[in-house]
Amino acid sequence: MKKIKKRGAVYGVIALLLCTAVYLNWSYVGAPDDLLAAEQAGVGNQAATTPSSGAVQDNYFAASRLTREQARDEAVSTLKEISESQSADQTAKDEAAAQISVLAENSVAEANMESMIRAKGYEDAVVMIGEGSVNVVVAPPEGGLGAADVTVLKDIVMGETGMTAGQIRVTEAA
Repeated sequence: MKKIKKRGAVYGVIALLLCTAVYLNWSYVGAPDDLLAAEQAGVGNQAATTPSSGAVQDNYFAASRLTREQARDEAVSTLKEISESQSADQTAKDEAAAQISVLAENSVAEANMESMIRAKGYEDAVVMIGEGSVNVVVAPPEGGLGAADVTVLKDIVMGETGMTAGQIRVTEAA
């Protein structure tokens, strides 16, 4: 009985973290109208071929966040199926629950870093945490992204993730 209560508490915490991550992502992405505008503008093709402009960059960042969250939601869905499966062994269920927790933590960390980057005066950024690395795509300040900017961005990521500077890649959005 005690084990069932403990498992329920773990699932409750995971669900709470996941809901928090979804809420934070939703609040940073903006209203659905922004997302629809990004899709209608053909962001995937424009971002790759159009020179720098504010509208394309805004659409790029919104579309990148949306794509990131869709991929993460799909992964969480698959992991939930494993964790709730009757045929999966307990080890697989525990591993799936742990991966869901990591995905939720990464989502919150990405949102925190994006918020801190904007607080430092950068127009916008998208942060993607991978296994052993972090990619940061940032809207360049006037005059372009300099070494001091890269240092500031890496400091933010290192403080949030504990990764080293060598594990962080900073890219200027075109």
